[in-house]
This record gives sequence, structure tokens and C-alpha cells, in this order.
Amino acid sequence: MIARRDFIVGSACLAGAGVAYAMAPRRHVSLLARGRTVEQTVPRVFGSWVSQDVSDLVAPKVEDSLASRLYGETVGRVYRDDTGAEIMMLLAHGDTQSDDLQLHRPEICYPAFGFSISQSAVAQLALAPGVTLPCRRLVADAPDRRETIIYWSRLGEYLPLDRKQQQFDRLRTAMKGDIADGLLARFSMLGGDPSAAVVVLEKFIPALIWAVSPDHRDVLIGSRRAAALGAASA
Repeated sequence: MIARRDFIVGSACLAGAGVAYAMAPRRHVSLLARGRTVEQTVPRVFGSWVSQDVSDLVAPKVEDSLASRLYGETVGRVYRDDTGAEIMMLLAHGDTQSDDLQLHRPEICYPAFGFSISQSAVAQLALAPGVTLPCRRLVADAPDRRETIIYWSRLGEYLPLDRKQQQFDRLRTAMKGDIADGLLARFSMLGGDPSAAVVVLEKFIPALIWAVSPDHRDVLIGSRRAAALGAASA
């Protein structure tokens, strides 16, 4: 005969297993349109800016097998305008964000390349009147290089500003039963005065987002902000 205590413990275990199964994410959700790539989405040329592909940008240091699972696509470009300004862009997109597969944030991966982070601050990047994009500004220093960076990360519809918030947003997404896609968007300039670089970057990034087709901006900034930009242009 099963003891009462054993029955209670067994029932609790079964209930826990049922809850875990019910909460397990089973629906993949991606803001990248089916059959489309990030490379196709972001224009190579817009306004006075012209780009070329590059492959030597600072990128997350991960095992090859993990990198292929974490980032289904990475796009590296350098944009130049007629003033001689150069802006480096790295976009990394992954269809699956889970406990093991999460976007590598620049304040973590830059030190792995020998940089020290001398400045790090949360900012709101103005895209249009009443529409802002939460992002982070960094200054990364190495003995022979200084890089001023503005980046943001998107996890599903969330735009987490640090690693802790990213983990929390991933949990919120999982509790909805979703396995969300993720995007890391990083823009940077070399050398010079970081304050002057921020001014250039904060003009360039909104112009680039506005140059993306309205139907595809959500992969960069989420559906709500994409819709707000569409309304602002109406």
C-alpha cells in the first residue's frame, strides 16, 4: 500500500511536471519576415551614405557550433559619407533565444578582445517626435584603439538594456509559450572625441531606420515602435 506521505510527494511531483510542461515554450515567433534576410532589409546606400561589407569587426567570441546556433545571420558593414565619416555596423540575428542561446552584449564581448569599457550609459535615441529607442552608449578602449558605440538588443518585442533585464525578458517570453528571435544592432566609430562621435551616430542611426521599408522595420526595433514610426510619417 502506498503511504500517504509518498502519495502526497508523488502528486506534487506530477503537478510540478504538468506545470513545467504547460509553461515550456513551444511556439517560434520571429519578426524577420519569412524568406527575407536582415542583409536584404537594411539598405546598403541611403542619403549620402554608401557601404561596403566587412568581416573584421569585433564580434562575439563563441565556439563555431554555438555561433551558428546563436546567430543565424550576421551583417557587417562600414558606411561612409562625402565628409569622410565612417560608421561600422554589426547586426546579428538569431531565430532562437533560450537559456543557452542568448545575445552576447558588447560590454561583455569587447573585454574578451582586450578592450576596457571606460564609459557605459543607458540612453534614449530619438527616432521621431514622441518615439524613442532604448539603447546603450559605450566607449571601449584598447592600447591602440578607441571605439564609441551605440547599440541595442531586441528579444522578441522587448528591448532589454542589460544582461539581467535580457534574462528577465526571455523568461517573460517563455512564460507566454513563445521562443522569440533576437537581434543585436551595434554601430560605432573609431578614435576622436566620443561626444562628437555620439552626435554623428545619433543622426545616422535614425536615418538608417527611416530608410528601411516600413513593412520591415520591426525586425530592428520591434512592432510597436515600427508602427509608431509609420504613424509619424502618415
